[in-house]
Amino acid sequence: MKIIRNLLLISIFIVGLAKVSSAQGDILSAADFMKMVKAKKELVIIDASKSETYTKSHVKNAVNIPHATLYKEGDIEGLIMEPNKLAEIFASKGVSNDKLIVVYDGGSQKYSSRVYWILKYLGASDVKILHKDMNEWRKSRVPITKMPTKTSKGTFTVSLNKSIIADINEVKSGSAVILDARAADEFDGSADKSDGHLPGSVNIDYKDFLTESGAFKTQDELLSLLKSKGITSSSEIISYCRTSVRATVIYAAIVNVLGWNNIKVYDGAYLEWIAKGNKLQTKAGVAVSKKTGSASGGC
Repeated sequence: MKIIRNLLLISIFIVGLAKVSSAQGDILSAADFMKMVKAKKELVIIDASKSETYTKSHVKNAVNIPHATLYKEGDIEGLIMEPNKLAEIFASKGVSNDKLIVVYDGGSQKYSSRVYWILKYLGASDVKILHKDMNEWRKSRVPITKMPTKTSKGTFTVSLNKSIIADINEVKSGSAVILDARAADEFDGSADKSDGHLPGSVNIDYKDFLTESGAFKTQDELLSLLKSKGITSSSEIISYCRTSVRATVIYAAIVNVLGWNNIKVYDGAYLEWIAKGNKLQTKAGVAVSKKTGSASGGC
């Protein structure tokens, strides 16, 4: 009986760990972040905000890598650079792919999720997202400073994880649920400078994955949200938005809160789709896009 009882306790413990793992993933609380800091755990902290935001204040020892510095120059906005160039940028800021990396932004989760996804694509082994909630940061005494961080060059070896990125051909194949992370008026084409959405796509605003404070919602909330659009753990999902910044919030939520590994991000996004002359869908039907400017929401 004692052996059976011990086995039951072990089983309960393992199940509990599984639940914690699936519920948390790479999402890091301020309290857990401070435990790492106090334990003097070797880590690299990335502030993905704009440089002017970083200059005003940032987490002590954080380096500034604005998400916008990671994109190619060209006619299509928001396409990530070649992997070797990205690796050079990260290494120049002291980031090594084999170290624990913590990414945060101004609180929207958009820019931290984008940099998180890029790092995962490049093969970084251990990346966490820290949500900026000043109430939680004050409570946990996260150290804030204006002083820039001095770093030595890191070593970033690329090992591409192609399972989390989709190209335009995969989107066109019809094998996946195409999930549009933009606002409803962008999706239906009524927003300024938006002509609609990729044909057959479904719409969930990325903000619906977040609480009012900007934190990721719970498992139950996200399951219900996705189920309302017919999306389950057995679905193959490709998320996109205007430049696939907001799309990575959905990626981070599904992978880390739900523990699913069935989602990719279409990096080319809306802007590549229309640049290549592909048709869009609206409430009124299907039309070729003529609007190429910045849609509401910016990314």
